[in-house]
Amino acid sequence: MRFDATGKVTLDHIYTQPDPRAYFSVLRPLGYCVPQQAKPYFAKLIKEYRESQQVAVPKVLDIGCSYGINAALLKYDATMDELYARYCGVEDGAEAEDPGRPDQEVRTALLARDRDLSRSRRPAHGIRFTGLDTSGSALSYALEAGFLDDAVHADLEDNEPTPRQRTQLAGVDLVISTGCLGYVTERTLTRVVRAQGDRRPWMAHFVLRMFPFDPVEHALAGLGYRTVRVEEVFRQRRFASPQEQTIVLDRMSAAGVDARGLEAEGWLYAQLYLSRPQDAPLICTTI
Repeated sequence: MRFDATGKVTLDHIYTQPDPRAYFSVLRPLGYCVPQQAKPYFAKLIKEYRESQQVAVPKVLDIGCSYGINAALLKYDATMDELYARYCGVEDGAEAEDPGRPDQEVRTALLARDRDLSRSRRPAHGIRFTGLDTSGSALSYALEAGFLDDAVHADLEDNEPTPRQRTQLAGVDLVISTGCLGYVTERTLTRVVRAQGDRRPWMAHFVLRMFPFDPVEHALAGLGYRTVRVEEVFRQRRFASPQEQTIVLDRMSAAGVDARGLEAEGWLYAQLYLSRPQDAPLICTTI
């Protein structure tokens, strides 16, 4: 088992496959659930934005979107349990894990079924989702499945957006993420905001407690934002091994973060940070 510089187990391979089977098969035993917990908060934020800004079809940018999980949950009212069933081969008729089927054939079958989902569950209110990710294969799947409406394949940590990418990012109403901050930093968020010109999208980020949010909050304040932290904490996933837990707990202790009753009990936890422009309505932190 390999670990990255943060102390977490390295799962890079599950984000770069041609379809989501590895992603869900690896994360299911770990109880990965933060997108499901984020769903009602994102839905409330979108509703507040739609009503207060009188925007009929808000454009949402999901940073670190991978296979379009948040889009599937919000646009088509899917659940994480449903997606686990779809991609782990336990849904009736799925046969997603049939070892005798070629990968491309399985991918084609999964895409056809996902497009049926996107056609059959039109949301009551429109939402457009743009995904930003460094994995071209994950973005390609999410687009073909109909989960994403547009995709930006870019690493904005190290690079400024190209003119085309800047055009794709422009006009965003809300920016969300569920776990990528800590790997993605204020550099990416600053570049996203600057692509908007004078506009300032609302933001909601679920951030693991092991990662400090102060640098991001400071950078956003310099761009005209105010940020509040929701007091509730949210389970992300179980630790993949005792060794991962030990490394993460040591890191948290060194940073002065108290893990008692939370990470010390075997789960990674996230907190939600809501950022809005200074002149936006007051931020409501409950659902």
